[in-house]
Parts: sequence; C-alpha cells; structure tokens
Amino acid sequence: MAVLSGKKIILGVSGGIAAYKTAHLVRLFIKAGAQVRVVMTPASKDFVTPLTLSTLSKNPVLSDFYSEEENDLWNNHVELGLWADFMLIAPATANTLSKMANGNCDNLLIATYLSAKCPVYFAPAMDLDMYKHPSTLDSFSKLKKFGNIMIPAESGELASGLSGQGRMAEPEKIVSFIEADILSKLPLKGKKVLVTAGPTYEAIDPVRFIGNHSSGKMGFDIANELAMNGAEVTLVSGPTHLSTSNTSINLVRVRSAQDMYDVCHQYFEKVDVAIAAAAVADYRPKNIASQKIKKNEATFVIELEKTKDILASLGEKKKNQFLIGFALETENEIEHAKLKIQKKNLDLIVLNSLNDKGAGFGHATNKVTFIDSNGNIEPMDLKSKEEVASDIVNKIIQHFNA
Repeated sequence: MAVLSGKKIILGVSGGIAAYKTAHLVRLFIKAGAQVRVVMTPASKDFVTPLTLSTLSKNPVLSDFYSEEENDLWNNHVELGLWADFMLIAPATANTLSKMANGNCDNLLIATYLSAKCPVYFAPAMDLDMYKHPSTLDSFSKLKKFGNIMIPAESGELASGLSGQGRMAEPEKIVSFIEADILSKLPLKGKKVLVTAGPTYEAIDPVRFIGNHSSGKMGFDIANELAMNGAEVTLVSGPTHLSTSNTSINLVRVRSAQDMYDVCHQYFEKVDVAIAAAAVADYRPKNIASQKIKKNEATFVIELEKTKDILASLGEKKKNQFLIGFALETENEIEHAKLKIQKKNLDLIVLNSLNDKGAGFGHATNKVTFIDSNGNIEPMDLKSKEEVASDIVNKIIQHFNA
C-alpha cells in the first residue's frame, strides 16, 4: 500500500446499490495512509449514509453546494479539484457516466469532476443490459478519450438477479488497480537504489563506542522519496531510532563501518544508483577490549586505525551506477567537495556546511550545494530535509531522462 501513502483522494459516490461497498473502499484508502474526501450525489445517500463515510474518512461528506448545517457554507468544487492527487468515482452509474461525458453539471460531484486537474478513475456499476447499451458504451469511449481511466466492471450476479458484466470491481481490486496504474507511471519504476543512513558505532569495549550525532533522518527521507517515485530501495542504516513502514524499502540495520561496508558491497553490483548519506566513522579502535575497561588511570589512550572508505571502494567498482556522495565541511567547502568527487569517482556530491545556520546534524532542515562531476555548482536555499530529499531524487530522475 506504499504507493497510496500521503495521497489526497476524492471519492465520488453515485446512486447505485454498489455504493454500500464504498465504506470498505474508504477504509482501505485510509489504511494505506491516504487522505480521503467523499462527495456524494443526493441519490447515493439512499444506499449508504454520509455519517458512515464521514466517520471512516475522518472528513465531512459533501453532497450539496451549500451546507445548511454550517451556516450556508459554500462547498468549493474548484478547491476540491485542485486539492486531490486523483479522483475516483465509484460506483459510477450510467446516469453519472452520461453526465460526466456530456458535461451535464447538476450536482456537486459532476462540478468537482469537471473542475478536477488530477487523474480521474471511474468504476462502472449497473445492470447487464445497461452496461452493454450503446449510450453507455459511448460514455465509456468519451471518458477514455478525455484521459479518464476506467476500472472495468466484473462479471457475476447482479442486483436484478441476472448474471453478467456490470458488478463494480471489489474494493481490494480497485485499490490494486489504482496502485498498479500509479506505479507504472512513476519516473523511477524498475530502478534499484542503495542508500546509506545514520552513524556507525565503533566499539571500544562491550559498553563504550565511538560515534557521532547523525540521526539518519536525511537518509531515511531520501529512501522514502525514492520509494514514492517507484524505486526499489535498499536502505542500510547505522544505529538510529528511525524506522519505515514503506514496503518498497528493504531496511538493513548495521552497527559498525565494517558492517556497512560489507552490506553495501553485497548490494552494489545490482543497483542503478547508490547514495552514501551515512556519517561513517573515519577511525575505529585498533584493539577492542573483551571486558569493560575499568577507570583505573588518570589518563587513557586509545589507538585508532582507519576504517575502510565505503564510498571510495564503491567508486572503484562503479560501472554504470549513478553514485552520489555527501560532504560535511567547515572550511574550503567547494574545493574539498570537488576533490572528493575526483578521488571517489562520484557523479554528484551533496555539500553540507556546518557554517550554515540550520544545516548539519540535529536539525530538521538542511542547506546544501549540489556539485556534479562536470564541476557545475548549484547552491540551494535552506529547506526541510524532506524537501532536500526531493531535490536529490529529482537529480536522479533528470539523470535517467537525459
């Protein structure tokens, strides 16, 4: 259900017996993480109550242009049409389909449909003879030419007692149809992406470790944005409290730099893109105590050794992968970032400066500069990390569309 997470959906309900299925349909959308606003025709209220759909959608159900219960509040069909990511009309009766096809605007549902700037799906529901009637077939044809997407009716027993095509598709099949249609149009469909996130912890003894303040949020936001654009993501995360419920993300948890190195090399050859957003420790204790070190001496020296450079090692193995690194700098930022691109064979680097207010560890915001392998520099404004993640993913989409 990850495809529908965060989507804004208008569900239009017209007056057919299949309207009773819309309660379950709304429930499935909400469970998938979508926002739902229901618009009903007056006739549909004979088959399912607005109270039921309002309770399940967690939004008032709209049916009239004016709401008498709210001091003649104007229900703005234009605003509704602009709000939605997509509109679904289910059940779509022969009467409603005809109005949609011919612009016969006599209720709020049709006005919202005619104002919609988003994709529109419709799930026909009617008796067998009505479904096959030339006027209905003409409505199907017109609506498809308009760019509307038909969810075909199923065959089975109908309310009239006849058996044949005309049953509205079951709610689970409607949801699956829409998910598959959305997924097929996403720009990163079929792409596999490796993302690293969070800190690494390098053990000193069974209790203590060397680490850093990375929360992992940037990497998790990137992974979520990639998944929402159709990518299949492997997210390798160091120790962090963050998690994801997105089924398109394979979350692999690790602890040390060596753990992260091993997992990255396990997946790298099979991916199209790799994004190294993790704050990997540069050094680790050369010797790890098997027991907790006692506080016996006034001073204590730990001998450190370098960890393996994960990003550089991926750059050495790179074939056709689009490789993105991060740089966190405090001085000579641009020069150091450009050098890192060359040394690690990167296609793009995301530069963070600790000199920028609101950037770096511990903030919900970030201010980055993009530098590509051709030396092009693109400074960005201070944004939320979710917006920065979107900018990074757009760079990937641009790469594959070039």
